[in-house]
Amino acid sequence: MSKPNDNPADPFKKALAEATKVMANNAELSVNYTVDPSGMTGDAMRLPQVSRRMTREEVLMARGTADALAMRQRFHDDATHARYVPNGDMARELYEAMEHARCEAMGARVMPGTASNIDVKIQHEALRRGYDQVKTASEAPLPVAAGYLIRHLATGRPLPEAADNVMNLWRGFIENQAGDTLEDLDGMLSDQAAFAKFARKVISDLGYGDQLGDDPDELEDEQDETAEETSEEEEQPESSGQDDSDEDDVEANPEQAQEQQQDQSQAQVSSDEMAEDELSDEMEMPDGEAPLEPPAPPPVSEADPDYKVFDDSNDEEVKAEDLAEPQELERLRAYLDQQLEPLKGAVSRLANKLQRRLQAQQNRSWEFDLEEGILDAGRLARVVANPTTPLSFKIEKDTEFRDTVVTLLLDNSGSMRGRPISIAAICADVLARTLERCNVKVEILGFTTRAWKGGLAREEWLNQGRPQLPGRLNDLRHIIYKGADAPWRRVRPNLGLMMKEGLLKENIDGEALEWAHKRMLSRPEARKILMVISDGAPVDDSTLSVNPANYLEKHLRDVIAMVEKRKQVELLAIGIGHDVTRYYDRAVTITDVEQLAGAMTEQLAALFDSDPRARARVMGMRKVG
Repeated sequence: MSKPNDNPADPFKKALAEATKVMANNAELSVNYTVDPSGMTGDAMRLPQVSRRMTREEVLMARGTADALAMRQRFHDDATHARYVPNGDMARELYEAMEHARCEAMGARVMPGTASNIDVKIQHEALRRGYDQVKTASEAPLPVAAGYLIRHLATGRPLPEAADNVMNLWRGFIENQAGDTLEDLDGMLSDQAAFAKFARKVISDLGYGDQLGDDPDELEDEQDETAEETSEEEEQPESSGQDDSDEDDVEANPEQAQEQQQDQSQAQVSSDEMAEDELSDEMEMPDGEAPLEPPAPPPVSEADPDYKVFDDSNDEEVKAEDLAEPQELERLRAYLDQQLEPLKGAVSRLANKLQRRLQAQQNRSWEFDLEEGILDAGRLARVVANPTTPLSFKIEKDTEFRDTVVTLLLDNSGSMRGRPISIAAICADVLARTLERCNVKVEILGFTTRAWKGGLAREEWLNQGRPQLPGRLNDLRHIIYKGADAPWRRVRPNLGLMMKEGLLKENIDGEALEWAHKRMLSRPEARKILMVISDGAPVDDSTLSVNPANYLEKHLRDVIAMVEKRKQVELLAIGIGHDVTRYYDRAVTITDVEQLAGAMTEQLAALFDSDPRARARVMGMRKVG
């Protein structure tokens, strides 16, 4: 009889972990189930979480992911892979996708049962990325299509529908360019080095040969030839002729032999000194030019190469749960809930409104010409004329948002203390839960400094004699309250940290915005939305006292300009009692903190609104209140 607290999923997890070790042929493999992205780090494998409910989707995804990673562990050698990896981005992505497909295809040959499991994973990932919705090759990534095609040709298995759609959009192009090379695929699968050369040939056929870099085999041959030539020059034949005569003379006259040895020793010393002088000259003046300078360090900020940081060794990027004990976080969260009890009803109503608007967007596509469903009004006349006419019905089709992630970047400065930070926390809470129900991932970040008036960075500046214009002169603290892949129920107490006494200090908005932007660029989602909530301009007394008065503000403007110019992330902002419209193109200023919830929901709803006029109407709002 199991204990009441036993997790019914544990036996399945244990069995899958053991089977995965066997398939991977690695008894030392560590298998963990986590909400973090699946993958391998050394001998540690991360698989999707399986809840107590053990839904069919969870079980199939865990099995498919485990099989795919086990096959890569079994049939992939990192050293061989690294030897042939191309230099350019597109070539590298093609190379990685084809190697991934090779490992899965080898698994399908050796262990046929893995193929159907991996199909489930492929279909799930393809649907998550919206590959079933794409219509043209320009919307589908070429490396993904190439990987799908390699797997299809190697196994002979049909691909899942969404993946098949992407493959077929590019298949004609790939086969036209690399058809002759692809004919050799079967003979290459079991030999990773041979397959790597094959993949490089395919990449060249597709027009990315300039990104391959040097051929490692040709470089090795050249090195071997050079080594052989050097070895031959160093080897000397045994003495004969005159040398033999000299040896005879040495034996006959020992005194002459001693003189000859001294002469040879002096000649050798002289030769060594000359070689050292030449080497020294070469090191000092390569090719007659000045000594090469080491490369300059990369700029602190991509947005402004002139932006300086005096000392960043004490900056920290930290998870909220690492700044307080679990018991303290629970207590602070309870305090937050109690403080905002009167406001929760209004915020929840706005959240429900947002959810209805988002779900309305998700359910706007129809499938027509069906045998059953809702009668299609467009076919009404035909049905009246002939009631037995088939294919006269339609059905509403659910279409989820494709690959969307939203980041909320909250100002954690001292001026937000009290009601503003409380309402910002509860709004982030409700918004995260609402978007999660609509299958939109949410990340919640905060930014402040570790100390008032400079902290350790300022102390170091004082110790160095107060150099002029030191740049940013404080220690940053960037806080991760909720990662995009973390389920809300697990991190709910984290927002209580904003109620912690002494947490909120100064705000350096430019670096925080650049940090959040970089985090979003590393995400796989196709659409990225970043919302900044702040109540003022960047302020750090230590920095502004020894730099130009607009130093931090200028950097913030430069970062905003960079983000908006690149257009990889959709940026919007809400200012609480502060006009942020002078910084951000898409911005709203509210005069009462209690209007924050409404502004947040309206702004996000507008971004998802399919009606451009409605979107423009809300984005045109510059001030609320």
